[in-house]
Amino acid sequence: MEKFILSLDEGTTSARAMIFDRESNILGVGQYEFPQHYPKPGWVEHDPGEIWNAQLRALKTAIERAKIEPTQIAAVGITNQRETSVVWDRKGEALYNAIVWQCRRTAEMIEEVKREYGDVIKEKTGLTPDAYFSASKLKWLLDNVPGLREKAEKGEALFGTVDTFLIHRLTGEHVTDYSNASRTMLFNIKKLEWDNELLEIFGIPESVLPEVKESSEIYGYTKKELLGAEIPVSGDAGDQQAALFGQAAFETGMVKTTYGTGNFILANTGKMLLYSNNLLTTIAWGLNGRVSYALEGSVFITGAAVQWLRDGIGVIHSATEAEELARKLESNEGLYFVPAFVGLGAPYWDQFARGLIIGMTRGTGREHFARATLEAIAYLTRDVVEEMEKLVGIKELRVDGGATSNDFLMQFQADIINRRVVRPIVKETTALGAAYLAGLAVDYWEGLKEIKGLWKIEKVFKPSMDKETREKLYHGWKAAVKRALGWARVVGSL
Repeated sequence: MEKFILSLDEGTTSARAMIFDRESNILGVGQYEFPQHYPKPGWVEHDPGEIWNAQLRALKTAIERAKIEPTQIAAVGITNQRETSVVWDRKGEALYNAIVWQCRRTAEMIEEVKREYGDVIKEKTGLTPDAYFSASKLKWLLDNVPGLREKAEKGEALFGTVDTFLIHRLTGEHVTDYSNASRTMLFNIKKLEWDNELLEIFGIPESVLPEVKESSEIYGYTKKELLGAEIPVSGDAGDQQAALFGQAAFETGMVKTTYGTGNFILANTGKMLLYSNNLLTTIAWGLNGRVSYALEGSVFITGAAVQWLRDGIGVIHSATEAEELARKLESNEGLYFVPAFVGLGAPYWDQFARGLIIGMTRGTGREHFARATLEAIAYLTRDVVEEMEKLVGIKELRVDGGATSNDFLMQFQADIINRRVVRPIVKETTALGAAYLAGLAVDYWEGLKEIKGLWKIEKVFKPSMDKETREKLYHGWKAAVKRALGWARVVGSL
């Protein structure tokens, strides 16, 4: 009986599932959106029950569309929106809404922690203290949800990022992997364990935390009542680390960018723990008894800005229309859009930056907004690439994610970083990376050499812009960013 791999890709706005065969072909896909909740300005939440229902529906749809039986699934891999914090009871029922990675409710708390413990946190976790990460979210939950701290201390409440929640609902096990643990701001990436000093700083009982395992091993088996089969769940990685793995970027110095809700640029540094003031040091994955590290630049809002053009102000009717409008102009005509809706991540790390559109004239129209939004995605990526190049030589950028189908954006990206941009045939490398990790654990694939051979190029974008134009455009971008920094403090509102 032919076997396949099921990959669950739980994102910020939707839950997807994909069925892969041995050649990395996608045989079936299921995808369902779930609501975004904004209870206060700067606050972002998800209902964990809605995430679970969307994910369960997606995986059943993927199996149906692939025309296979659950018994033909060799293993399940999971990849997820990282940092988003969930608390639930041992029956799997959520005790509060998930606090999403984008949420800024703990910004002031983090500023206080950063002043006293910033260096300690950076040294132990590789992370720049920010409300983006899970630690302050969990502290907020423990301090503000009635009875939660008492339940946590009694072992009646469980915490995890979304991968942990899904694994628990699927198997009953309370586990996570090294890559996700390294994004909580509670995990010591040198000692590979939850750090007692950090737990004390944030007032978090260790009993609430999951067991941390490698990114490729059997964590448990799916409950028979869910799919009619007990299938090993054997791959787990945060979405960006999974994408790096799916891009077969196994060698030191290889770099990928995922274009999704935000942009996330990762450089594989192998055994080396490299530190940067403006980038994150993170665990890429744990595999075969060792961990690989990565440098990361996290850009919070990119694809979400295109979504805002569509849903927020109605400038476009679809994401594809953004490219059509952008191509109507020969240049941006001096218009810049800094999409700092939830602050700015790497390399600025300004929780108080806010969105800005500058350079408008009476002649500014829909096409200017569309082009400025796409260009902003490329500029934000260059900001990170420039920081990375101080530590790692970058020859090319491997790209994945939905926005990579936009040829205008990909060409502008190549032009503005003056590097090759390489788009693979399989653009869903996040889901693919989770599938690879799951498959390796059950010997579905023989090893990294086989996986490397499965990665294929679809198109290469080569830089064609002259240096003077490139630097002039980028200078304008930096000037626009400067005006967006710290704006929430200026007006006294988060």
